[in-house]
Amino acid sequence: MPDPPPASLRWTDDHCHLHLDGADADAVVGAVVEARAAGVERMITVGCDVADSIAAIAAASAHHGVWATAGVHPHEASGGLDGLVDLLVDPNVVAVGECGLDYHYDHSPRAVQREVFAAQVALAHDHHRALVIHSREAWDDTFAVLDDAGPPDRTVFHCFTGGPDEARRALELGAHLSFSGIVTFPGASDVRAAARSCPLDRLLVETDSPYLAPAPHRGRPNRPALVPLVGARLAAERGVAEQEIAEATWANAARLYELPVAG
Repeated sequence: MPDPPPASLRWTDDHCHLHLDGADADAVVGAVVEARAAGVERMITVGCDVADSIAAIAAASAHHGVWATAGVHPHEASGGLDGLVDLLVDPNVVAVGECGLDYHYDHSPRAVQREVFAAQVALAHDHHRALVIHSREAWDDTFAVLDDAGPPDRTVFHCFTGGPDEARRALELGAHLSFSGIVTFPGASDVRAAARSCPLDRLLVETDSPYLAPAPHRGRPNRPALVPLVGARLAAERGVAEQEIAEATWANAARLYELPVAG
């Protein structure tokens, strides 16, 4: 497998799953070391249910420059939220989520997804945490829940898959948009158009690893070290230097998750 680009800029992977499926400690160490060598100095490893969130917190607590989220993914909404609130006091937890709606797979009933999503919006408010949103084929209902509950001041639509219209609606709520390797996929013209329309101070980059590896790594496991490829494509689409994207997304992630601005 080709090596990731050499490190010359500082990047934040604002959404990955370092700990997924009980990844052993050596695998997590290897991913973190490789990421840092590629300039990815910060990673947010994301919880998808209570047990998974506990694993995310453990990974974050073991590595400098790694933070965790705690949340219940719409796929897992039927399992409820028992125990989630207890995790939000951990200092390594910087956000609630990922949470939201997924009408592509419907692994949980849609009414349950909406209820559990709304409850996590309330938790983000109550605990002064950022909110990480997953929305797939559910834009109208996602915005309806946010309209009812009120979006937290610090909100991000992770792995943004909408076009300019959905981007506009999210931005009007004050949200950030996080773009993944999908921006490198040939059929993702709407996503690239959304990326071009996103204000620089609302832009984030992610891998969603081990999913959605960017070109030319499609079909292989993704990893945080590849986030510079996402940044490079965003820079090309916007007609700016990669340094501008790296610096802006670093600052945006620091603000969104209330991380130290420096290293």
